Amino acid sequence: MSFYAQLLAQTEHDRMSLLSAPIIQGCLRGEVSLPSYVAFLREAYHHVSHTVPLMQAFRARIPAGREWLAPALDEYIEEERGHDEWILDDVRACGDTSDVRHSRPGIATEVMVAYAYDTIARRNPLGFFGMVHVLEGTSVSLALLAADQIQKPLALPDAAFSYLRSHGTLDQEHVQHFQLLMDQITDPTDQADIVHAARVFFRLYGDVFRGLPLPKVHKAAEGVAA
Repeated sequence: MSFYAQLLAQTEHDRMSLLSAPIIQGCLRGEVSLPSYVAFLREAYHHVSHTVPLMQAFRARIPAGREWLAPALDEYIEEERGHDEWILDDVRACGDTSDVRHSRPGIATEVMVAYAYDTIARRNPLGFFGMVHVLEGTSVSLALLAADQIQKPLALPDAAFSYLRSHGTLDQEHVQHFQLLMDQITDPTDQADIVHAARVFFRLYGDVFRGLPLPKVHKAAEGVAA
């Protein structure tokens, strides 16, 4: 079994736990609200704004014998530049004029980002690939579908979904490249560290979603007589 296949198999339970978050399941049922979507975008900004710095930190600490990873990281860094600005554009397109850039992230987001930096600085930098697996894999599974489910009932413009729609498409390509990259990692310690980090990131990213405000659903929509 390839390492990528092992990564999928060994983190499947954790992935399903993330997808069971009430706000995700509600979104898939069409239960959405503008405050919930804007809250999601705000938290997305606070972790996406660290993507390039995290990858740069990873590149600077590539372990001996893993230098062949540098070109892949360089490509990731260039492709991820400016994506946090897309999110700010989306927030403004939703009519929110608050200063997201200088706001504080939620605790779950802050912890997830801190764990990513800690993994690179104090553990095995390759563990960062666990975060890539979680974020891009979740995006491929949900981003385009979520955008459609959110946009129609809220009557939001296309300009409010540049992050979700672009990432849903881009991450489909990224996952294919990621699979090839993971299958070149053969060291058992590196593999174990990536799997461990992915499991932790699934939990932490799930906590980000669980910390978002749930939309208020009319009782009739819950199957209760109004």
